[in-house]
Amino acid sequence: MILVAGSANLDFVVQASHIPAPGETVLGREFKTYPGGKGANQAIACARAGRAATQMLLALGNDPFSKPIEASLLAAGVQMHVVRVEDQPTGTAFICVSDDAENAITVAPGANNELRAQHLPALDGCNYLLLQLETPVETVIAYARQARTLGVRVVLNAAPARALPDELLELLDVLVVNKGELATVAAHQGSIEQCMQRIDVPCIVVTLGDRGCCARVEGELIMQDAFAVMPVDTTAAGDTFCGVLVAALDRGLGMAQALRWANAAGALACTKHGAQSSIPTHAELLEFLSQHPCPNS
Repeated sequence: MILVAGSANLDFVVQASHIPAPGETVLGREFKTYPGGKGANQAIACARAGRAATQMLLALGNDPFSKPIEASLLAAGVQMHVVRVEDQPTGTAFICVSDDAENAITVAPGANNELRAQHLPALDGCNYLLLQLETPVETVIAYARQARTLGVRVVLNAAPARALPDELLELLDVLVVNKGELATVAAHQGSIEQCMQRIDVPCIVVTLGDRGCCARVEGELIMQDAFAVMPVDTTAAGDTFCGVLVAALDRGLGMAQALRWANAAGALACTKHGAQSSIPTHAELLEFLSQHPCPNS
């Protein structure tokens, strides 16, 4: 079983020809709202695409924005532990998606900022705790410390990027970052391998967009090529990757195979609009993998 502890937002998404530059106004086109938030996206990826038993700890306001988030998690089969915050709104994210599938995101955390150490549910039967950085870092550290005490493996997706205190890094089993986040955590602008060497975590996974992904596991480097797809919206690709990676590891797959599953799921998420609406089902993931066999298989 996997517990995801983290953020949940309602996403306000507008399509536009390009992402506005500072001071620029761009006339957008389609506008929709979608359930999102890095934590909730990753929980749904664990449950829907990874078909793992998944629970989520999240904080929501007492407002209408919370309803579609809860409905989306419930539909995916995620068991929720909801902290209801009366004096803060549900988190929101404002997203511009360009015609070339890039995005710019501004998050108003709202209730997400109210998650505290005492809110962590019992970890009985839990194999993995999956965390992100859209909630207070002090809370993330407290959750990681409690999981480590109980022998639960701790996975952190260090996004949004920020420097991480040593006390948090020491509690991690797996760190997942993209290339930019890797440089921030490592406080170094060198090569990917050089940045990895500066971070003392047993396993570091780095997503590289159209170059695929790689991992350093106890000093061994594992590479996974990208899957070729026609992207329309990359908003939830990274979250889908994280959720499916942890679901694959929880299933007992080795890191090489887990990277393959995660990269395929992230690629599929790029082919649909929205965050949670773009996350593939487990059947869709298996079908995609069957159409893209390993070169050596």
